[in-house]
Amino acid sequence: MDTVKHSRLFVPALPTLWPSMLLARRTPTAFMPFGASNVRWFYFARNAVWLTVKMLGLDKGEVLMPAWHHGVEVEALVDAGAAPRFYRVDSRWEVDLDDVERRIGPRTRALYFIHYAGFPGPIAEMRRLADRHGLPLIEDCALSLLASDGSVPLGTTGDVSLFCLYKTLPVPHGGALVVNGPRQYSLPELPPPPFTSTFSHVVSSMLRNLELRAGALGRGLRGLLRGLGRGVVKASDLERVATGTRHFDRRHVDLGMSPLVRRLAEAEDLEAVIERRRRNYFFLLGRLRDVSPPVFNQLPAGACPLFYPLVVEDKAEVMARLNVRGIEAIDFWRHFHPACDASAFPEVVQLRRSIVEIPCHQDLSPEVMAQVASEVRRAVASDCRSRKHVG
Repeated sequence: MDTVKHSRLFVPALPTLWPSMLLARRTPTAFMPFGASNVRWFYFARNAVWLTVKMLGLDKGEVLMPAWHHGVEVEALVDAGAAPRFYRVDSRWEVDLDDVERRIGPRTRALYFIHYAGFPGPIAEMRRLADRHGLPLIEDCALSLLASDGSVPLGTTGDVSLFCLYKTLPVPHGGALVVNGPRQYSLPELPPPPFTSTFSHVVSSMLRNLELRAGALGRGLRGLLRGLGRGVVKASDLERVATGTRHFDRRHVDLGMSPLVRRLAEAEDLEAVIERRRRNYFFLLGRLRDVSPPVFNQLPAGACPLFYPLVVEDKAEVMARLNVRGIEAIDFWRHFHPACDASAFPEVVQLRRSIVEIPCHQDLSPEVMAQVASEVRRAVASDCRSRKHVG
């Protein structure tokens, strides 16, 4: 693999905070979940999965879930006492509705549906299927905050809807559970996380923003301040609840969301966030479709892309090339949960081997996206040359 000692580019995987955002005024919004009438806030969206199982009485029963999953949502469901059973998703991330219906049995207590990467899935069809069998529908929008299916906001169709904030917005943490329909549940108000944990994440995000804006100078300052920060954290034994982890941790199930997170989220220009993400995704689609077959050939109305899913042959090689060039490419959903028989879902096996997450979030300007597209093309081309050489 060719190496680049000092990349001048830095493209963070997630959007970042800038100090002025801390001073912006909160504005009430109708976007889900902020405009929902029955919502509870969590540190993690996975905690909302755990509570949903308890709230709907799904423990000791089966929940049908997609074979194309992260794994942490399955862990939370299993920890709460439910048994997952899995249904087929094809190579284009399309749910096989006939397979869902075939797998509904006497022990089925609910249907679990995931909208992938900010693109709306067939939630209306899942709603009809759930109603036909008298089952509650759980709508997972953790990857699809701010997205809609045409004019229908995602998260308004399921009996219960789940959201993650920090994947889409520059906030230190945050998840939500929304109960739709007339039925009311007594949901606990959870205590906020330690201020030191929230403060630590805020500072980290601002340092990443500094590196994004200031290049080599920002990288140097970030490295210096990170070193100082680690020393302070170690010396003072500060508690920091990490985000972006792969596993569910029961110790954090009763941890709520900091009031700062909601204020930061609602101070964002959410319409602009959607517009910039769509612009950046569309740019990558136009520049990359000839070197890698796109998962989503079009950008439907209402989609709010979380990232650009790049299909590659050698994940590790392409990611290494991109990371050394300053692009935080992510190995998207490589692992099945152990409860899912991978051999039964060969298309998902291939997805897990081939999808790399390319950032296209609102922090990234058209100029940066042009650099990202060029580097991705170079990385994919290098991968192809390497495989031809080996062959």
